[in-house]
Amino acid sequence: MTKTLLLLPGDGIGPEAMAEVEKLIDVLNAEESAGFETDRGLVGGSAYDAHGAAISEEDMAKAMAADAVLFGAVGGPKWDDVPYDVRPEAGLLRLRKDMELFANLRPAICYPALASASSLRPEVVEGLDILIVRELTGGVYFGEPKEIVDLGNGQKRGIDTQVYDTFEIERIAGVAFELARTRGNKVCSMEKRNVMKSGVLWNEVVTATHKANYSDVELTHMLADAGGMQLVRWPKQFDVIVTDNLFGDMLSDVAAMLTGSLGMLPSASLGAPDPKTGKRKALYEPVHGSAPDIAGQGAANPIAMIASFAMCLRYSFEMVEQADRLERAIAAVLDSGIRTGDIMAEGARQVGTVEMGDAIIAQYRELAG
Repeated sequence: MTKTLLLLPGDGIGPEAMAEVEKLIDVLNAEESAGFETDRGLVGGSAYDAHGAAISEEDMAKAMAADAVLFGAVGGPKWDDVPYDVRPEAGLLRLRKDMELFANLRPAICYPALASASSLRPEVVEGLDILIVRELTGGVYFGEPKEIVDLGNGQKRGIDTQVYDTFEIERIAGVAFELARTRGNKVCSMEKRNVMKSGVLWNEVVTATHKANYSDVELTHMLADAGGMQLVRWPKQFDVIVTDNLFGDMLSDVAAMLTGSLGMLPSASLGAPDPKTGKRKALYEPVHGSAPDIAGQGAANPIAMIASFAMCLRYSFEMVEQADRLERAIAAVLDSGIRTGDIMAEGARQVGTVEMGDAIIAQYRELAG
C-alpha cells in the first residue's frame, strides 16, 4: 500500500539532514517493500526566496494531502528583515494551524553513551526516556485579545489571553493516556491551578477524562513550576507529561537539555484521527534549528532528523518494528564511539553528516539480519 510523504527540508542544515532520511527511505523501499512515495516542497526562507511567502499554496495543498510531512528547519540571518507575516517561521506555524496539529510529542531520551554530556550527573539521566505531550494549537499563543494598547502618557499595555475549552483539554489528555498505555502507563498532568483559572479547568477536565476512559493509567498532577524543578532533580520519575502550550514549550526545552544535546531530539505534531479512516495528519521535525553557522559544511548531526523519521514510522504508518530497529541502530552507533562535532567526546571518532547517516543505515541493516 502506497505511503505518501512530503519532504520539506527548509533552510540551513535542513536539506543536509533530510538527505540522510531520503537514503533510509530508499533502503526501506528497496529491501522491505515499504511503498513510500515522496514529494518535495519549499518552506521557510527558501520558499520566501522563490515565492515571496513562507510556504506556497501549492506546497500547502501537498501537505494537506500527504500521509505525513517530514520537516527540516527554517530561518537564518539572511531573512531577518523580511516582513513579519512572511518570516521563515510563519511557514511552520501555518502548517500546524491548517493541518490542525494539536498534539506535539517531544521525547527526551538520554542514550547511555551520551549520559556524560548532560549538565546533570550521569546517574540522574542515564537511561532517561520521557515523553512530553504539549497542546499545540490553543492557550496563550493563540488566545484573543492579543495586542499592545497605547494608554497615553507614555504608557502601553501588552495583552495575551490564556484560553482553553473543555474539548481541547479532553483530546490532548486522551493522546497522553493512550501513549502512556504503550510505555510505562503513567501520566503526570502539569498546570498552574493555584493562580490560573485555565489551570483549574485543565485539572478538572484531565481528571474527569481519566476517570471516564483511562482509569487503568496512573495519573498524578503537579504544578508546572514544581514540574520544572523535578525535571532537573530526578527526571526518571516521569513517563508521560501532559501540559498546555505555554508550559509545554518551556518544559520540553528543559527536558531536552537533560539529554546532552538539543541536536539529538525528534518531535511529532499530530492532528485528530479522521472519523472514516482513523488516520491523523502529522508533521515530524527535529527540535534543533537551522544552524546557519555550519550549513553546507557537512558537519550537521542528522540523528534528530532520522529519529523524527522513526517517530513517523511509529505513529503514521504503524511500522513499529522498523521504528524500534532504527532507534536501536542510533543507540548502537553512539555506543561504538562515532560522533558528530556537537556530541564529540574524548576517545570518540568524529564524522560528518553523511558518514553518520551511513553508519546508522549500516547498523539498521545489520539489525534487520
